[in-house]
Amino acid sequence: MRKTTTLTLSLLAAVALLAGCGSEKKDTGPAKEAAAPSASSTGGAKGATAKKTGVPHQVVFEVGGTGAAQVMWNGNSNHFDQVTLPWTKTESMQLVDAELKVGVTVSVVPGSVKGADGMLAPAPCTIKVDGRQVADNQGGKSAAPCTYKLTD
Repeated sequence: MRKTTTLTLSLLAAVALLAGCGSEKKDTGPAKEAAAPSASSTGGAKGATAKKTGVPHQVVFEVGGTGAAQVMWNGNSNHFDQVTLPWTKTESMQLVDAELKVGVTVSVVPGSVKGADGMLAPAPCTIKVDGRQVADNQGGKSAAPCTYKLTD
């Protein structure tokens, strides 16, 4: 008897939830109107939303060493190239919308170069943001890539 009652109540609750999901009722009260964006905040276009943007940042990716190496870096987009060392890439980045809250991770993964002992080792890498060094791999002593979380 207890199982039947529980099953019946569960089914009734599910039906009530499903019936409420398809409701055509629209709320146009004052709270709804206050939450809607005004025409001036959307640039006058109906349905368009203005993007929130942060301040522009200059991000410089550097990989040291000599010769050639594979380098992967992530700034405005992902890249993977064979480059001549030393190598530098500069990108202007500006956070938008949700990125302003969570940030964006920028990174550079250097390829291997021949060390002084003749063994292969990670090439040294650095990342600079607005002229300030924010990441490095200790001159290639660390096998970890150079990464930094860019925030406003």
